[in-house]
Amino acid sequence: MTNSLLRSLAALLCVLSVCADVTPAADFDVTRVNGRWYLVGFATNAPWFVTNKAGMKTGITVMVPTAEADLQVAHTHLNADGSCWRMSHLASKTATPGKFFFQSEAWGNDNDMIFTDVQYAEHAVVYNVKTKDGVSEVLNKLFSRTPEVGAAVTQRFQQFSLDQGVLADNIVMLPPNGECPEA
Repeated sequence: MTNSLLRSLAALLCVLSVCADVTPAADFDVTRVNGRWYLVGFATNAPWFVTNKAGMKTGITVMVPTAEADLQVAHTHLNADGSCWRMSHLASKTATPGKFFFQSEAWGNDNDMIFTDVQYAEHAVVYNVKTKDGVSEVLNKLFSRTPEVGAAVTQRFQQFSLDQGVLADNIVMLPPNGECPEA
């Protein structure tokens, strides 16, 4: 119990230092992110991404606010073999609107998630810091209400990612993909 508490505290301190310069979108309204989004852009220097980015394609994310203003997030991705990868988590609100925290059971990491740029009917840029065993990785995601996003939004996402230290080669606009059947 004590080790778990210490690890969580260390992760929180690490996340706080990494996220200090990233602020949530002004006047963030969790109810307006409700619904279906396409994951169309991904940016991170994480080794797993560098190794796998060439085969990555667009996925679907459904975000549903809870009565407590937390955010239920469900991801699906159609794999090349026709199988579906699915993952969901409950992101807990923090004292700052637009900022959430969740622990990934699948990956065993703590996640600090910030909506940095949101046009609710069009796109959302989400800055995420994943921390595991005291090591933090920045991961930026670009979501769109449609399978494609405009050039201006793409450029803003790319610049934001560069500003966060992501290498240009590790900022990827994901190609289209099929969709998983309903579970």
